[in-house]
Amino acid sequence: MTTPPHGPDDATPPVPTPPTVASVPSDHPYVRHLAPLDGPGPLRLPDIPGVDADGVPTGAWWPPRMLEADWAATGAFDLLHVHFGFESRTPEQLRELVDVLRRRRRGLVVTVHDLHNPHLHDASGHHARLDVLVPAADEVVTLTSGAAAVVAQRWGRTATVVPHPHIVALDEIGPWRARRRPPREPGAPMRVGVSLKSLRANVAARDLLPGLTEAVGALPGATLEISVHADVLRNGAPRHDPAVAGLLDEAGSRPYVEVRAHDYLPDDELWARLASLDVSVLPYRFGTHSGWLEACRDLGTDVVAPRCGGFFAEQAPVDEFDLDVDGLSVPSLAAALRATYERGSRPQVTVEERRSQRAAVATAHAEVYERARASARAR
Repeated sequence: MTTPPHGPDDATPPVPTPPTVASVPSDHPYVRHLAPLDGPGPLRLPDIPGVDADGVPTGAWWPPRMLEADWAATGAFDLLHVHFGFESRTPEQLRELVDVLRRRRRGLVVTVHDLHNPHLHDASGHHARLDVLVPAADEVVTLTSGAAAVVAQRWGRTATVVPHPHIVALDEIGPWRARRRPPREPGAPMRVGVSLKSLRANVAARDLLPGLTEAVGALPGATLEISVHADVLRNGAPRHDPAVAGLLDEAGSRPYVEVRAHDYLPDDELWARLASLDVSVLPYRFGTHSGWLEACRDLGTDVVAPRCGGFFAEQAPVDEFDLDVDGLSVPSLAAALRATYERGSRPQVTVEERRSQRAAVATAHAEVYERARASARAR
């Protein structure tokens, strides 16, 4: 009897097919930059346009249809990956969603971006939703080891730590940097910026503006650009804040301060604004991680960030100051800006470093997805 040259143990194992992922959301720069630059990656379903409480289309992915149990009961996907937007669902509705996923043996991946939702003053509802999602997840991901420690303490889950990828497209980073001024020398004039946008819940405009204006004024040759959405200044607008408008008028009266009011900026205009700054100050009274910080890194803009219970300093090198729900330490802000001023520009993360990180991020997520899919199939 002739022995075949290759027995069953020598057979090449089948290559796993990439999973179909229902990502909440899908069209978001963080989520887009989880994909590999080369080769196959997961198939991410496109966002389903949301509708408001009156059934009117919102023109965006929010509120996310993919978090509704009836959609999950019939949707064609292998894994549900939750990033943002689950504040639109009650804990009870999320439990229904989890039950559907378990019945259908569909995997659940949860990335804990925010331990305190930056859009909500009260963290209790966010925590209640995480109390459903994190224990039920087949795989938990977060962005820093500090956040992973909190996840372990609160929920007894081991989170896979995957750093935040780039925000600006890789092929655009070089051209944007080429438009910048040369790196700033120690003690050279410094252009500082802060963006208040539409005063979301964690933006500490009233606490920060007077102290920031004074701290920048104490640095020889320094200037301050304050950016704010026009609806904050517009009488009758939902986000109008007369107190902040008054502080902006007062700050704008200083010769070294420029107040820029504008509507939502498309990416190109936002990148141009950020690239024109030497340093961007994050105005947050609470937060966990920051995509704004990552965009600044891409563009070569230094960051001064608050110690507010988050992990900005684990994401990237920053100068820190004390700002949280209890208020601002003006001396700490002045010291952070002084340190930035006297040091000069930090060395920039290179495009190749961002490219290498992107590959590592994609690989890590492919591994997470395979573990989650295997866990769901084994139920």
